[in-house]
Amino acid sequence: MTKQTLGLEQHLYNYLLSISLREPEILTQLRQETNQHPMARMQIAPEQGQFMAMLVKLLGAKKTLELGVFTGYSALVVALALPSDGKVIACDLNEEFTAIARRYWQQAGVADKIDLHIAPALETLDSLLTAGEAETFDFAFIDADKSNYDVYYERSLQLIRSGGLIAIDNVLWSGRVADPQVQDNRTQKIRAFNQKLHQDQRVTLSLIPIADGLTLALKN
Repeated sequence: MTKQTLGLEQHLYNYLLSISLREPEILTQLRQETNQHPMARMQIAPEQGQFMAMLVKLLGAKKTLELGVFTGYSALVVALALPSDGKVIACDLNEEFTAIARRYWQQAGVADKIDLHIAPALETLDSLLTAGEAETFDFAFIDADKSNYDVYYERSLQLIRSGGLIAIDNVLWSGRVADPQVQDNRTQKIRAFNQKLHQDQRVTLSLIPIADGLTLALKN
C-alpha cells in the first residue's frame, strides 16, 4: 500500500501535486490526522481521491458503493462530488476508524449523504441484492480485504448499472504483484484477480498507475 503514486521521484511527485491537486481544506485536515494513525498506509493518495471525484462527476453519479472506509477520506471525496441528493453506501467493520470518518463527514456537511454499515461487506452487498437494488448503483470503490476482492467485485458488478464504473484499489500492491519471488497469499490473490479482470468481457477495462494502482471496470 502507498499514500502516493508509485514510481515517481519525490521532487516530481511534489510538482505533480503543486500544479494539479485542488484539495478542500476539510480533506487536507482529515489526511493530516490520518497520517498520524498507526495504519496510515491504508489512506488513499490525494491525487487518487481527486481523480475519483472527477470520475463520479463524469458519470453523473447519484448512488455509490464503498467497500472499506478506514478514516473516511475516499467516502468524503465521493460525497463532496455527488449532488445534494446523492448517496454513498459505505461498508466497514471498524468502529474506531470510522468514528474519525463520521466526525469529518459531519464537519463537511455531508453526513446525510453517507449511509455507513458496520458489518461484513459481503452481508451488506447481499442484503442490497435481496432488497432488489441490482443495477441501481452508478459507481463502486473496492478497497477492503484483498482476499475477498473477487467476491466483492462479483457482487458489485450485479449492483452496478450498465455504464456504471467499479474502481478497485491496490492492484499493483506496491509492485509485489510483478515480483515472481513474492508468493504470499494476498499477493497471489491480487495477481489472480488482475488476471481474471483482464479476461472479463463483461467490462471495459483500464488499470491506471495512480497511487498503488487503480483498476477501472466499466460495466458493458
